[in-house]
Amino acid sequence: MNYSDFFKMIPEASLVAILIVLFVADFATAKAEERKWFNPLASILLLLNTFVCLYPMVTQHLFGGMYVTSSAVNVMKAILSMGTFIVVVQSRTWAAKTGKEAEFYMLIVSTLLGMFAMMSAGNFVMFFLGLEMASVPLACAVAFDMYRKNSAEAAAKFILTATFSSGVMLYGISFLYGQFGTLYFEDIAVKMQATPLTVIGLVFFFSGLGFKISLVPFHFWTADTYQGAPTTVTGYLSVISKGAAAFTLLSILFHVFGGMMEYWHVLLMIVVVLSITIANLFAVRQNELKRFMAFSSISQAGYIMLAAIGNNWANSVAALSYYVLIYVVANMAVFTIISVVEQNNGGKTDISDYNGFYQTNPRLSFLMTLAMFSLGGIPPFAGMFSKFFIFMSGVNGADINTTMGAWAYGVVFIALLNTVISLYYYLKIVKAMYIVRTDNPLPTFKSDCNTKFALAVCMAGILLFGVCSFIYEWIAAAV
Repeated sequence: MNYSDFFKMIPEASLVAILIVLFVADFATAKAEERKWFNPLASILLLLNTFVCLYPMVTQHLFGGMYVTSSAVNVMKAILSMGTFIVVVQSRTWAAKTGKEAEFYMLIVSTLLGMFAMMSAGNFVMFFLGLEMASVPLACAVAFDMYRKNSAEAAAKFILTATFSSGVMLYGISFLYGQFGTLYFEDIAVKMQATPLTVIGLVFFFSGLGFKISLVPFHFWTADTYQGAPTTVTGYLSVISKGAAAFTLLSILFHVFGGMMEYWHVLLMIVVVLSITIANLFAVRQNELKRFMAFSSISQAGYIMLAAIGNNWANSVAALSYYVLIYVVANMAVFTIISVVEQNNGGKTDISDYNGFYQTNPRLSFLMTLAMFSLGGIPPFAGMFSKFFIFMSGVNGADINTTMGAWAYGVVFIALLNTVISLYYYLKIVKAMYIVRTDNPLPTFKSDCNTKFALAVCMAGILLFGVCSFIYEWIAAAV
């Protein structure tokens, strides 16, 4: 083993350093009555980690190929680190009320560390370790409101489905090991061919990771977990966890199962169509806002994985990374507003509670509207550009005169039609805030400075990431 390889794992090393700093700071000031500086400390450290991830990195295989890093991976790590920064910033008021502020930040950073390890895996053992490093602290975060029944129930459902999906995934990996005698991605890719063992291994592996991404039909845990978890954790689940798992699945499909592309293309097309369509139809029926956003996130997962249908790795990973970036700022804006309203509304998150919201809180209503427009893909907001690139990636290299090419165009067309359906249910929230009148709207309240800053960052992303073309060009150049 070359111990100097540890110094090349810069993003992971910086997260370990953040964990140590937070632990020491918490231990040294445990008896202090107030620690208003703790949230700024965690936020600044995560912001620094975001810049660390942007450090130019050539493709390297460390520890005999167990760990692989590249500029494309680092870009996605930077996006997820930025999203985690927003989560931590906007969580200050809620986390301080729990009395376990430091523990929450350490759980979030630990989860991010697992995601980083998963995305840089070059071996199925490393991949599985990273996945579990992310899943276990995340289950603890879901159960963080220990005195709320819904939070405990959500955590139980999350950990049970996570355990089941991990078992299914390991079962699929065992078939691959039985076929190839190795768990290294590069070694498997060289020998990859369609046999009964590899097809079964692909299906079980895809099914296991489909649970993590909340793709239909592996989505049943999502709505209950999103509703029961603390709103801050729900936001983290919906964007950061989903983005890391989607990027990892895309990478493994191309780099490990590239020799079986015609098989997983068909599987992915079916799952993408089901995810987008079923989630949209169920979202229309929701009256609870966090369950509403749960089905929205299932639909968005389908759009994210639409990038993998294309035949070009560079275009697919660039489109997916850009989509996740826009999804982070838009979705975190929504969950930040849900969180602040929940704290001023006795913990209620029903859509009907937003009736007439514009009368008393016009600024938050306006910001929620912009975020919903971006999620729905309405121009000129960033969400429209992200959907454009994801659609283009889905048909990249597809010949409409071939069977697979025609299917690819058909899937993109169905996704485009579903965008219209999604506009209907996203506008339900806008309708509640601006059109539906009530004699007892929510009272006027002021947001704290952290919430205002988090919303400012999100709004800047929604308004600028689409029109500033160099953002996508920078992501594409890193691939």
